[in-house]
Amino acid sequence: MKKLLFFLLFLVSLLFISIRFYSIPLKIFADREKAGIKIMSVPSGADVFIDSTLAGKTPFEDVNLKSKQISVKLQSGSTNWVGGVPLNPGTVTILNREISENEASASGEILTLTVGAGASIISDPTGAEVEVDGKAYGKTPINVDVGSGEHIFVLNKKGYLKRSVKALVPPGFTLGLNVDLALSELDLTNIATTPINITPKLKVTKTPTGFLRVRDKPSLSGKEITRVLEGDELISLEDLNSWMRVRLNDGKEGFVSSDYVEKVNP
Repeated sequence: MKKLLFFLLFLVSLLFISIRFYSIPLKIFADREKAGIKIMSVPSGADVFIDSTLAGKTPFEDVNLKSKQISVKLQSGSTNWVGGVPLNPGTVTILNREISENEASASGEILTLTVGAGASIISDPTGAEVEVDGKAYGKTPINVDVGSGEHIFVLNKKGYLKRSVKALVPPGFTLGLNVDLALSELDLTNIATTPINITPKLKVTKTPTGFLRVRDKPSLSGKEITRVLEGDELISLEDLNSWMRVRLNDGKEGFVSSDYVEKVNP
């Protein structure tokens, strides 16, 4: 049986309007039953979970997988991206993501190969203008009749950052290109956000004991949770006249006598 090329693709991430290219070397594999994935992220060092199992960190590569649809999660600090990724037999899928707390400002692409020719391009949002090697072809979703070889794919939609991908279309294969576009800075103002309120702070004043008890209810019969010292600052949550509901620096909440706290001017 003839050896089958296990193709890795050439990628580019466009963080701004300028075009910047990154190349990934081509590899050759013999086992058609295998499938692989290569994952890159910005920032790098993100945890990679495949089907809920921690597999490593970006940049990540595994070429000994079975062909199927997998779930990939990329976790960087408190932010993450989760998506379904196809693994096709005899090929390596490329996943490239920019991870952001705001989904609207995150972007990336998934590149796959299937038997055929040309390129099949989809985007989120749909309706992005597609250029290949500087020639306009139409809007996504679209199938583009391009020959084998290296091509530059540019997707552009009003209100979104332009994204460019440099990829190799091998002979006898169709390149699948699935691109997520990020909102431009102007359109980010249209995203619904939670209003930011300035939370008042309290300062513990002089007390007869040198400390102030924090209780589990607004009463002298309340159980003492902890103690705070004179000069300590607390976050004010609620004014109950003779008592104040507060939050401490360690996140604990309780009640203190309003006689021994004063508001801190912002």
